[in-house]
Amino acid sequence: MDNVALQQRLEEGARELGLELPPGAPAKLLRYLEELLRWNAKVNLTAIREPEEAVELHLLDSLAVLPEVGGARSLLDVGAGGGLPGIPLKIARPQMELVLVDAVAKKVGFLKAAVALLGLAGAKAIHGRAEGAPEREGLARAEAVICRAFLELEPWALLSRRYVAPGGRAIAMLGKAPAVDLQALAARAGFSSAKLRTYALPFSKAERHVAVFE
Repeated sequence: MDNVALQQRLEEGARELGLELPPGAPAKLLRYLEELLRWNAKVNLTAIREPEEAVELHLLDSLAVLPEVGGARSLLDVGAGGGLPGIPLKIARPQMELVLVDAVAKKVGFLKAAVALLGLAGAKAIHGRAEGAPEREGLARAEAVICRAFLELEPWALLSRRYVAPGGRAIAMLGKAPAVDLQALAARAGFSSAKLRTYALPFSKAERHVAVFE
């Protein structure tokens, strides 16, 4: 990987998205990406294999929802897969506690290795399936609960509510705009409100949506 060119691309993309990353974050993000692509040769973590493409479609796509995560002190990433968006968000907000949960043991093996390699204090990976019983599953409720293309929006809203701490929020990263009434869905799921933001990735201009239930 040409880390100099990739870091320039990452920093340019972050500026385009209006994001400010802490010192050292770009280098750590690229170290994570390098490890993700290295493990991908033996564990199916991503279909994207080109580092330049992955900077936008993985790193910047994950970081784009920093405004929705806001100042949350804890984040639960459900169906974390290769650690997206949880690990990039943790790198950008190092004081935030992070729990990554996935049902595939090999993916959790990668997540644990990545957390150790990157020295992410306050982050851990759990092998399990989030089925709506956080106490039984050993998952503490979090101020922000997030998924990236893990479930359809309605089942996600209904499931995620059980993992949200009082005053917290559930975040759904979406490609296409949802075809449901967000406010009605929020009410069915036990949230008080919902909102949707549309944005474009900085280089491909691919459209993305993020829904937040509070």
